[in-house]
Amino acid sequence: MNPNHTSTVPGSPGTSTAPGPPGISTASGQPATTAASARPATTGASAPPATSVAPAPPGTSAVSGPPAAQQPDWPDPGALRAVADELTVLPALVAAEECDRLREQLAAVARGEAFLLQGGDCAESLAEAGPDTTAAKYRTLNLMAAVISEAAGLPVIRLGRIAGQYAKPRSSPTEIRDGVELPSYRGDMVNGPAFTIAARTPDPDRLRRVYHASARTLGHLNTLTAADGAEFWTSHEALVLEYEHALSRTTPAGRYALSGHLLWIGERTRRPDGAHIAFAASVRNPIAVKLGPSSTPDDALRLIDLLDPDREPGRLTFISRMGAGAVRDTLPDLVSKVTASGAEVAWICDPVHGNTVSSPTGHKTRRLDDVLNEIEGFLEVHRSLGTHPGGVHLELTGDHVTECVGGTYEIRFEDLPTRYETVCDPRLNLGQSLDVAFELAAMYASSPVTDRGTTWATA
Repeated sequence: MNPNHTSTVPGSPGTSTAPGPPGISTASGQPATTAASARPATTGASAPPATSVAPAPPGTSAVSGPPAAQQPDWPDPGALRAVADELTVLPALVAAEECDRLREQLAAVARGEAFLLQGGDCAESLAEAGPDTTAAKYRTLNLMAAVISEAAGLPVIRLGRIAGQYAKPRSSPTEIRDGVELPSYRGDMVNGPAFTIAARTPDPDRLRRVYHASARTLGHLNTLTAADGAEFWTSHEALVLEYEHALSRTTPAGRYALSGHLLWIGERTRRPDGAHIAFAASVRNPIAVKLGPSSTPDDALRLIDLLDPDREPGRLTFISRMGAGAVRDTLPDLVSKVTASGAEVAWICDPVHGNTVSSPTGHKTRRLDDVLNEIEGFLEVHRSLGTHPGGVHLELTGDHVTECVGGTYEIRFEDLPTRYETVCDPRLNLGQSLDVAFELAAMYASSPVTDRGTTWATA
């Protein structure tokens, strides 16, 4: 594929994406398509009529409807409205056709024909965003995917927590240090990590900065994938609804959230009657939902009815985040009853969020052994039910940080202060990420997936 050519999306004859920077292209021998087409605002690029997207008109960006949890307490609604209105008329970050292509691949995961590897920062940092950081995460996921694919005998879809993962839910709206109470850090999309009034005050201008940083990151990814002829997709938690609504666009096929290819709804915002589920139901992107240990089969079935009423394979992914101690007890009932309902969802394991502990040094951390234990339990549950363990969702970095303990190059509790660099939750470093990949490979080797072939890798 010449990355500067207009590309045609399979299944949509005559529908093309706009020419632009080198695209995140398909693997060698597959049809030419683009998996990310960042269009930074400075280019002024817009989609051609065949794939035209209609932003919301200025003045309509305020979020209304059901109650929205985990939203910042913006001090200046007028400034927020002005920034959101600006975002509604800027070029979309990804293309609707790319979201459709990912949905096709996630349908293969749901059928047991592929494996999903999703990973990246807990929360991206505006200060650290750049080509080196992007390349480190991209190459880490590439290495992991190669190891897993060889063992599983399945294609691996690579999905980054990148180019938009700038917001985080918090257990408390405020934080107290030495008797001083300030708003909690909610990610660089909202405020800063420094414990000062100025840094912790939500600032709407950060939405604009995140947009431009995400566009640059997509440009870096385009360069990387153009060099190796691979596909790579982007994802983030759809948390700050002003940002997500402002970057949603209407196409002939329906409305899409074009801030990323896949958006997920977190454990704290998945209320069926809440604003986040209502937003997810209104767009055609692939959608994922986190399910924690308090989730019930009724919760899952209700979410399916709301988010996938047409039972469209690839539309909905459930990400279990049970914790090593709960996964074997809680997950079987969820999977068996969802399967019995006839819904065809992809099941992914998040083995980090349920396994956070406090270290003797006072750092929030995770033990690699707990992470691997939850993955093993996830696979055991699916093997026992005859269903497909579709993949993993990890907080990781390509850097040699010391934020989680364990691993072949062992990080101990006393090592944590050496390079504890995360702005929020602890991440697996490069060595620990590869440890996970090799352990997953060993698990698949001991209980291989039946060779079902694949319909998307050669589509």
